[in-house]
Amino acid sequence: MTDADERRPGLAVFVSGSGRSLANLFARERAGRLQARIAAVIADRPGIRALDIAREHGVEPLVVDWKSCGGEQGFADRALAHAQERGAELLVLAGFLRKLRLSARWRGKALNIHPSLLPAFGGKGYYGDRVHAAVLAAGVSESGCTVHYVDDEYDRGAILLQRRVPVRAGDDVHALAARVFEAELDALPEAIERHFAAATA
Repeated sequence: MTDADERRPGLAVFVSGSGRSLANLFARERAGRLQARIAAVIADRPGIRALDIAREHGVEPLVVDWKSCGGEQGFADRALAHAQERGAELLVLAGFLRKLRLSARWRGKALNIHPSLLPAFGGKGYYGDRVHAAVLAAGVSESGCTVHYVDDEYDRGAILLQRRVPVRAGDDVHALAARVFEAELDALPEAIERHFAAATA
């Protein structure tokens, strides 16, 4: 790691699954298109693809198994300590399916990306394909993604940015999910940049 890399603010990325958003962040970091560095990757379960992606990019992930760590508080204690030890300045929930209990130090320093235009189709139980199924069932003409700050409730924190996509005739869950994810690929890195730009303004 160069001195320039060290000067970039650190991210701790939280994951629960395939790690597609994590891979996108790594790709942008390596291409010089993300003015931050991934300092830590933290997962709530073993055996997921995201862990392999982290290792492939030289970051040894921390797995804090939700089932054996004491739940919400136990997970938060270990995960947040690790993020701090690794020099992270921002927590990024990228496909992370748990509620993250923040200590005072991390208030206003944690972002989540959600696959709908919040406040619509958000809250406990709304994740992944469940969100897109609900959007289609509601018959709305557009969907999208939201990057927001994390607080004590699911999907209720202050919105940093949103990206809109159309809902097209004939869409099924998979087609809509793919279109929304394409928007997420740009939205999450842009939100990270906005956060740090505001912090240094």
